[in-house]
Amino acid sequence: MSRLEPFVFAGATAVLTGAASGMGEQLAHQLADRGTALVLLDRDADRLDRVAAAVRVAHPGLGVEVHVVDLAETARIASLVAEILAAHPRVDLLVNNAGIALAGRFDQISLEDFDAVLRVNLTAPVTLTHHLLPTLLASPGSHVVNVSSLYGLIAPPGQSAYATSKFGLRGFSQVLQAELGGRGVGVTTVHPGGIRTRIAETARVGQGVDPQQAAVGKARAARVLTYPAERAAADILEAVEHRRVRLLIAPSAKVPDALARLLPVGHVRALSWLMGGGGRRR
Repeated sequence: MSRLEPFVFAGATAVLTGAASGMGEQLAHQLADRGTALVLLDRDADRLDRVAAAVRVAHPGLGVEVHVVDLAETARIASLVAEILAAHPRVDLLVNNAGIALAGRFDQISLEDFDAVLRVNLTAPVTLTHHLLPTLLASPGSHVVNVSSLYGLIAPPGQSAYATSKFGLRGFSQVLQAELGGRGVGVTTVHPGGIRTRIAETARVGQGVDPQQAAVGKARAARVLTYPAERAAADILEAVEHRRVRLLIAPSAKVPDALARLLPVGHVRALSWLMGGGGRRR
């Protein structure tokens, strides 16, 4: 496998999902700072417009395009990509960052909610990558970033849908790394720990979860989301530049990952104790 040169941000075009807040918002600003034209995707039109407007003010000569889209509607992705490619025949960087969470034991959630998480967190990145792959392969030195999670490394109670989607995205990324590494396309899998984003605030709650317990769980989860999103974005772009295939962000990802390697079975009980019963991490 030939070694790829460092990624060049200046003059590149990036497609970024989940761009309206959190790590996505910070990635948009930091990519623009590096001279990368942006195609920003999110379902939150108001927040997305504010992010795009702020980037345009800071970088008036830079191309910034927005698409308001709910990635759960995966049937729309093919036409969306056609629109993007009509305006940007060359795409150099795809960042699959969008994600949603779902709280509740497996018996407390509906299959409809479970499927919605899979569609946003796994099917949408797979579909976007598939449709953009020809142009990525035609752009030497291009790159794909798939934002998995700490819960793509460990699977705590109450996170059946989220962990399933993030483990799946991790596996998909590893296949891409093996298949594309010798064809000029880099792939980075990102496993964030407790990043300060809106993931806990916006998480869905299973139909069978007591509302009071759900509120307590969300509050507990929010307390461990301490790593600044701007630092996480910088970590991701550094990994892209240096073509790292795997990135763990924050001690809250690195420590559980190490524990899971040391105790492939016993880490579940240890981590449940350390994390006070579990909480969503982005």
